[in-house]
Amino acid sequence: MTLQVYSTLTRKKEPFQTVRPGKVGMYVCGPTVYKPSHVGHMVGPVIFDTVKRWLTFVGYDVTFVVNITDVDDKLIKESKALGITMQALAEKVTADYLAVLERMHVTGIDRMPKATEHIGDIVAMIGGLIDKGFAYPAAGDVYFDIARDEDYGKLCNRDPEQLEAGARIEVSTKKRNPGDFALWKGAKPGEPSWESPWGPGRPGWHIECSAMTKAILGDELDIHGGGLDLTFPHHENELAQSESANGCTFARYWMHNGLMKIRAQAGKIKGGAAGEDDDKAGGAVKMSKSLGNEIVVTEVFRKFAPETLRFLLLSTHYRSPIEYSEDRLVELRKSLDGFYRLFERFERIAGRSFFDLPVPSKRAAFEPTGGDVEFLTVVHRLRETFFDCMDDDFNTGGAIGTMHESLNAINRYADTRKLDDSGASASAIADLTRAVMVLREYGQILGIFQERVEAAPGANDAVIGGLMTLLIDLRNEARKSKNFAQADEIRKRLTTLGVTLEDRSGETGWRIG
Repeated sequence: MTLQVYSTLTRKKEPFQTVRPGKVGMYVCGPTVYKPSHVGHMVGPVIFDTVKRWLTFVGYDVTFVVNITDVDDKLIKESKALGITMQALAEKVTADYLAVLERMHVTGIDRMPKATEHIGDIVAMIGGLIDKGFAYPAAGDVYFDIARDEDYGKLCNRDPEQLEAGARIEVSTKKRNPGDFALWKGAKPGEPSWESPWGPGRPGWHIECSAMTKAILGDELDIHGGGLDLTFPHHENELAQSESANGCTFARYWMHNGLMKIRAQAGKIKGGAAGEDDDKAGGAVKMSKSLGNEIVVTEVFRKFAPETLRFLLLSTHYRSPIEYSEDRLVELRKSLDGFYRLFERFERIAGRSFFDLPVPSKRAAFEPTGGDVEFLTVVHRLRETFFDCMDDDFNTGGAIGTMHESLNAINRYADTRKLDDSGASASAIADLTRAVMVLREYGQILGIFQERVEAAPGANDAVIGGLMTLLIDLRNEARKSKNFAQADEIRKRLTTLGVTLEDRSGETGWRIG
């Protein structure tokens, strides 16, 4: 099918057509770097990294930009509380953010501009808005005049009065209209500032993104992405000032991902049942620093592999909310284990590692010929379904469901053809390899299965391995002597401890989980 993308602006799916044929400019709002990255900060980067992976796979040349807000009221307040400069705090938190992205296999970001690196571009854009009558200086500040923008509110599909009534808008006697927003803020004592034609000060939040997108990607973008909570005021204001300044469409497709939710627990998580961010269906609230319920990503990594967290973020459609819980991560870890058991099985059968298989960089045809046509036809059909899901507004949730179907089909084939037994035909192993390579392809698109996930080493590993060998030997002896009750009891007791035995041709393996 043809790639379809849902745009918040038009409120419908539309065929994907770019500003320049074969090229994609994509901008996603990044973090304000004043505290370590929490799980919610990973939603956008993982989703749009996957969007880039798919667009690249189907042949587009994508430039993916994520900004860093390194000057902001929150940064100034936090740096003062810590007794360090705003720049030092921003650099420290940015380093944490980049390290987490690397572990999450977010590899597609091409540019990561900082607001403080584009002060000249910001000042120039503000000056242009003033010259065109869309903005006005006011005692050291500069404001955008929303009354001059005839279609202000079109992204949210509301008129300015409705937006003002439903939002926290900064109050100032300098404004012509209550909904006018700051492009430049006059300097206050003790705060960082830069020179401008309107006096020393610093940029407003919204103008930073407009100036950086223009400087790096040009006047018109293909995709502008970010969290649903940024639709107003941030993206509405970005759209207004960019189109007023540039005189053209700002972004062809506005993509907004659903927010990370965390289920409130009495006495543990702020923003519970009475909070304004409550999910009425059951007390799930937005994860955010302001609510104090954020879960720092590096703490999650102490218990779960980064891949498990990435799998969680892609397990639903990107426009849907994502509910975080450790129980859900445990469930997904077990789901991923099913794939890793197949990879181990493949290595035993084929004598080569799944992770050494070549990964296609571009979409190519899969011909179900030359071997077991019935099996390869199933692999082909599921592959096309996976691709259709990705073409349908990047439906990673549906794609992952298809990936599980592929896993089951491959395991059934290996069982039916008894590929675990010695003497499996070269033709059957070749068909298995072709099917497993499709899983490798899926992993490349979703950013999972990028490297072997090893259990954390421990001082007692050798002892545990020796004990397991002893128990397996005892079970095998019990089976040989037809003492099946004892053999079953050993398996049962190990299962209660979280250890699974796997009987294979001529041997018994084991794994935890």
